[in-house]
Amino acid sequence: MTETRTRAHVIASVSDVVSYIDSRPSIKGRAMVIWWLALAGLFLDAYANSALSAGLAALNEDLGLAASQTALLTASASVVALVFNPIGGWLADRYGRIPPLIAAKVLALAGAAIAAFAPVFEIVVLGRVFVGAAYGIDFAIAMAVLAEMTPARFKNRLNVWQGVWYTAVSFNLLLAIGFHELGAGLAIWRFSLGSAGVIAAALLVLQLAFMVESPCWLARKGRLSEAAERMRRIYGEAFTGADSADTSGTPATANRGIANVALLVRGTYLPRAVLASTIQIGQAIQYFAVGWYLPIISLQLFGADFLFATLGTLVFNLFGIVGGFAAPAVAKRLGLRMASAIGFGVVFVILLVMGLTFEQLPLWAAFLLPSVFILSHSAGPGANGKSMSALSFRSEVRATANGVIGALGSFGTVLGLYLFPLVKDAIGLPKTFLLVSLVPLACCVICSVIKWEPTRAAISPDEELDAPQFAK
Repeated sequence: MTETRTRAHVIASVSDVVSYIDSRPSIKGRAMVIWWLALAGLFLDAYANSALSAGLAALNEDLGLAASQTALLTASASVVALVFNPIGGWLADRYGRIPPLIAAKVLALAGAAIAAFAPVFEIVVLGRVFVGAAYGIDFAIAMAVLAEMTPARFKNRLNVWQGVWYTAVSFNLLLAIGFHELGAGLAIWRFSLGSAGVIAAALLVLQLAFMVESPCWLARKGRLSEAAERMRRIYGEAFTGADSADTSGTPATANRGIANVALLVRGTYLPRAVLASTIQIGQAIQYFAVGWYLPIISLQLFGADFLFATLGTLVFNLFGIVGGFAAPAVAKRLGLRMASAIGFGVVFVILLVMGLTFEQLPLWAAFLLPSVFILSHSAGPGANGKSMSALSFRSEVRATANGVIGALGSFGTVLGLYLFPLVKDAIGLPKTFLLVSLVPLACCVICSVIKWEPTRAAISPDEELDAPQFAK
């Protein structure tokens, strides 16, 4: 009788991990659980951000906030995220993906509780500081995890995070309507912010139970036995780590901590960083100057009735869900770069039309234009900035790149959130739309000029021998 033994896969370098993952016909089993739990963290980030948006009008009235206080409150989380994006990326590239992901959920839970029970404006801001830290840490790392767990043929699926974002926003709006109908009154903002804490607590438990450290990151760090053990846990097959690392087919590992940021502005990485940063900054400004304020814009379009204005906002965001979940198919057909360029172009036209005709818009156009804005944004640049940065750099600098580029995106968010209410009060909503329209126009031009396309690349960034190196 012949005994048949399953031969173990040998992990001698990150190329072995990448090759195995790329050979998978689908994302299933424990890998699928990890994939969706990483996305669930992005759901929480979107929900926590939109929770303030949904109740902002009630919060303003309840606490009697001035325009400057509203601007500070809405921008506070993004200012903190700007700082914590690179910190989270550095932590993930230095210590692994999972510990900072878990820490982000703890911060999100604390922030939701502090803000929901805050007696005064200053404490609400404190709660939003915690939320911003959680958002900054989580987004940089979650996108890296998704990139490292996804076979090459499915890289465009990273864009599904945009559909998850708008699903979270819409879910929050539905809850806000529910709280309103139950008689929450001006306290509706407390229920909206507090519900984010419930989601954070549930996700904290699930990620602690099921998340597994990235084998790609471990292999790039030379921790081959640990990488093999994580591959066994994820894929249920036999893996063993080689006695020594094979570095012949991969670039030298960058082990200079935060100094790894310098690699992003060298050689082939520079245009990639410029392109990803352009998409991140541009989409953040246009979304957080217009899309995030849709509840308030709806009030101006449709009147002061909370229920009608919130339903109007929900309709807009349903277009975001459609665009967000269509983004992977759009990226597969056009590539991330061209999908972004076209999306920016359409947004420019929409903002131009809204700015020139806002006060004369018939009701059907008042619904149609913001809806097309959200659809074009979510199917194109809204999804692609984070996917572009996650797919353009090798494993040991991927989260750092996501963090730095994400920080630039958060700077765009701050500009949108902080300046929009001030500019709107100063020059009116139509002229504000015209001013914001210059941003997608500039981004459309840049995306048309830089030709890098990660979804069409022949090999993984982890296997690029011409990748930027530190001088020896």
